[in-house]
Amino acid sequence: MLLDESKFDLQLKLWALRIPSQLCKVASRILNGYLLDKPRVKPITEDPSCETNRYMILSERIQNPDLSDIPEDKLNELKVLCTIEVVPYLLTLGYSYWSAGHIAHLNITGELLPYKDVIAKVIYDKNYPRIKTIVNKVGSITNEFRVPKFEILVGKDDMVTEVKQYRATFKLDYSLVYWNSRLEHEHMRLVSQFRPGQIICDMFCGIGPFAIPAAQKGCLVYANDLNPDSIHYLKINANINKVDDNIWAYNMDARKFISQLMEVPVHEISPEPDVPVLKATEECSMQANGQTMPQNEGLTENGASDDAGVSGLGRKKDHKNKRTRGESSSNSKPWEHVDHVIMNLPASAIQFLGTELLSVTIAQYAFRGVIQRKYWKGSLPLIHCYCFMRANETKEMIISEAETAVNASIQDPILHRVRDVAPNKAMFCLSFRLPEEECFKEESPKGLLDSCVDKQAPE
Repeated sequence: MLLDESKFDLQLKLWALRIPSQLCKVASRILNGYLLDKPRVKPITEDPSCETNRYMILSERIQNPDLSDIPEDKLNELKVLCTIEVVPYLLTLGYSYWSAGHIAHLNITGELLPYKDVIAKVIYDKNYPRIKTIVNKVGSITNEFRVPKFEILVGKDDMVTEVKQYRATFKLDYSLVYWNSRLEHEHMRLVSQFRPGQIICDMFCGIGPFAIPAAQKGCLVYANDLNPDSIHYLKINANINKVDDNIWAYNMDARKFISQLMEVPVHEISPEPDVPVLKATEECSMQANGQTMPQNEGLTENGASDDAGVSGLGRKKDHKNKRTRGESSSNSKPWEHVDHVIMNLPASAIQFLGTELLSVTIAQYAFRGVIQRKYWKGSLPLIHCYCFMRANETKEMIISEAETAVNASIQDPILHRVRDVAPNKAMFCLSFRLPEEECFKEESPKGLLDSCVDKQAPE
């Protein structure tokens, strides 16, 4: 049976802007969110008619050559930069598949399912040895760790691979952890908003697509995931990318993670000034498990600190990370300040929160009454919450749902369209400053000491 490759061709009629090459970087910043966002397709390409210009390919959502789909303030900013020239652009896409390292991931369903083996064989023959394993997604993602089930159609049964995104390398077992190559642009878009030295809280970190680039930028990252395999590979990737000094890894429920992170440790209350950061919360967790465990002493795969639910990655003596420019993790006090909170769990919100629309509802519970006003410094963190929106839902509905969740009015929310995931379904990122209402607790942190004492008391 022969496969007609042309049947898989998809032609997109788009619009592009002709921009002088030296202005593309500034123009990209202005048009952030309005450029083409397709995997393995660069939104900036050569102008065939002029070597000194470039084409900036606009998003499929930009349907009119008058650019009326782009906000006026952005167009005015662009007009100050240069003369705007709009040209038609035809983009042809071939096979629709995604690869992660040596693995090509297919989503073959419906009428194409009887031909899955033929499709896989053609892709394998045309791309070997770069592609060595072809898998097809089976069913929908239903487990709590967001990991799809796959069947191997052709090639070797090896799901451990490495992928590269910009300056970072990620090792993963595709059968055990969640990975989506199509979110590369979104990872970089959000990380570009972080500054060296800032404290980042990643509540559903996976293997580190946000955490690793943020740490490379010099941020200190507190990263949590419920999937122990994700944390296992997060540690490996922190080591590979030489950012283990800038990442603290947690393996627990997200609510418990936030509560523990915001709790004032014992050494802030007792006269012992040299107790390591988060020692109090680690001790409480260890004692709760009924075990005596050593403190964090570096990157381990199945170390004692893992059993306690928290592991500090960069604790090796005399280890200096030349890439990072952020503050030392030993000086970090997350109960005093966190700059950004990432909440990337759009499809599983209903499991956590009892709502299908917005995973931001977790903020209602995770942050309610856990931040102590006495110790907090500066503004509350920026929340970056991912969600899905269907065709019959509106942006106003998402913002209203978020305001209901945090029980407060949200000031200056930013809703960014990440990508289309289906004909009538899109992924969005809602960013807003966490309101003060119900976030602060006023009581004395003495409760932490009491809880530790209680857990040490004999039964």
